Amino acid sequence: MARKNYRTCVRMGNWNEDIFLEEEMMKDFLEKRDKGQLLIQRNRILIANLLRKTTLSVIEDGLIHYGDKVLIMNPDYTDPSGGQVVFGRLALAVTPEEMKAHMSNEIEVPCEVTAMPDVKPIGRNTFIILSLDENALGKTVRYGQNFGLATTAGFDHKMANAKIVIKHCHTNQALAANRKYSLRTYFGKECEVACHTHIDCYKTEKPLNHWVLCTGDPNDHSSIVLDRGNPLEKKMVPEQPVVNTDAPIINITGQNPFPLPYASKEENCNF
Repeated sequence: MARKNYRTCVRMGNWNEDIFLEEEMMKDFLEKRDKGQLLIQRNRILIANLLRKTTLSVIEDGLIHYGDKVLIMNPDYTDPSGGQVVFGRLALAVTPEEMKAHMSNEIEVPCEVTAMPDVKPIGRNTFIILSLDENALGKTVRYGQNFGLATTAGFDHKMANAKIVIKHCHTNQALAANRKYSLRTYFGKECEVACHTHIDCYKTEKPLNHWVLCTGDPNDHSSIVLDRGNPLEKKMVPEQPVVNTDAPIINITGQNPFPLPYASKEENCNF
């Protein structure tokens, strides 16, 4: 079959339109690059924010307040029934879907949460205690009060860094870190987190429903107080300390939560 050969300088077809199209595509690319809107740039911004080191709130009175930055930890335990595949302390963390992580530089809601094995405070496992009452900022969080949790984007007569049970307001189910089921996430292997109350034969919550609102270490802002023991123990515990092994219950708001007025200790305790 006969074939015509042309030199590279010969222009054929819609050569003028093709040149303008390439120029427009290059201008659009350069504009997005300068504004940081390229997919790879947005993904790097999101990952950098999620993995950046954060500083937890350092408490002076041993209590948790609205506005405090805390790390929510599931303490280590051994399940007597067996089947446990993950050991050690786990930290509650936000886990965006891999596709959404590549497409956006912000966390989109709804967003899944998992329990990560690293308890060092970073962007994805640091939460702020929120209240729907604007005047509640800085006030003490009491047992039974509703509160919200937000990513960084104390209890009356109870020190921080103590075991609690966090319940969802609408379902009344407790937050649980299931160590028998692991998930492959964008950040590696982590544990499944769900709202389900696991109780034993004594009708009390099992260790997978226990969480700790960890605060920062005043001597090392990159770690948590529990890494070196509670420095406020001598200050907060009376001469005859009372040992309480039960995990008190507090509520966490879901979607469309209703604010509760600031009440006294008797109105907020659930025992």
